[in-house]
Amino acid sequence: MRHLPGFFALLTAGSLLLSTEGEAQTRRVLINAARLPDAQVQSLEQQYRVRLADGDYWYDQRSGAWGMQGGPTVGFTVPGLQVGGRLRPDASAGNTGVFINGRELHQYDVMALMQLGPVYQGRYWVDGQGYFGVEGGPALGNLWQLAQAAGRRGGAQTSYNRDGSMFGSDGNGCLVFNDPSTHTSYSGSGC
Repeated sequence: MRHLPGFFALLTAGSLLLSTEGEAQTRRVLINAARLPDAQVQSLEQQYRVRLADGDYWYDQRSGAWGMQGGPTVGFTVPGLQVGGRLRPDASAGNTGVFINGRELHQYDVMALMQLGPVYQGRYWVDGQGYFGVEGGPALGNLWQLAQAAGRRGGAQTSYNRDGSMFGSDGNGCLVFNDPSTHTSYSGSGC
């Protein structure tokens, strides 16, 4: 299974905060709207040998997908981590009608999936090995295998939206997007 660098790889400086129990908190890491205790942050950092950046994230325990709260998928990390709260449908501020593991996808997530084939509105599941299906149903395919096949076909594709945002792929695993209205740019690990 392939893991892309995740929120564990980001760097930042912490600030001094107080928890509800009155203990001094030096870190501000929220996952699915639940603040992680400093001890849990330290444990994760030691276990995965990375620095967990202070910030507000969403995390999908089933697939390992993660992103900044209100944004699209930024990468994949270890699935099944017992961190944070429950993944909310509005974690990505999506309005696409496409749900994966309960989270409504951001338009950039849908655009990325469209590079692999048609995407239909509905409710789906995806696991940590890339297998996917309709909620409550069997596996219909594997996203990682589809991505590998798309890479073998090659060919760059770029699409632009009316709002000026752009999504592109070089056909070999490099995915990029740019949204000038939010000053958000991303280039995947395959670039």
